[in-house]
Amino acid sequence: MLIKLAKKREGFTLIELLIVVAIIGIIAAIAVPQLLNAIQRAKQKRTMADMRSIGESLEIYQIDFNRYPPTIADLNPDYMFNPPAYDAWGTAYQYDLESTTYQLYSVTSWGRDGGQTSTVAGIIHDFDDDIIFSMGQFTRYPEGVQR
Repeated sequence: MLIKLAKKREGFTLIELLIVVAIIGIIAAIAVPQLLNAIQRAKQKRTMADMRSIGESLEIYQIDFNRYPPTIADLNPDYMFNPPAYDAWGTAYQYDLESTTYQLYSVTSWGRDGGQTSTVAGIIHDFDDDIIFSMGQFTRYPEGVQR
């Protein structure tokens, strides 16, 4: 009487492993672009929040001195502790001040690409487009799905 001992099968076959890897690849292909887009949206929102804070500090400064400061750095420390000098993409904010009366200002972020796209007011739909905050409101701002 011979008794054959059956081998106990352990582990996965190559086909099973390939199917799991393919499923993970499909999920990653769907999720990664959405993640990258969410990161850019977060940078855009942080930049807008910083610009709004700078604008509020500029308005308070203007109330006290009846003019806007020559530079954003002049807000420190009385009106804004350590005003942000760079947007979320690492590009310096552009602060423009009307030079004769110091009564008109704008704060600009060049967007993701760090270069000037346009200064025309209105809605933008690209992360590379400029964001402009002027005289207490956004004059060029993102809306809807960004590319």
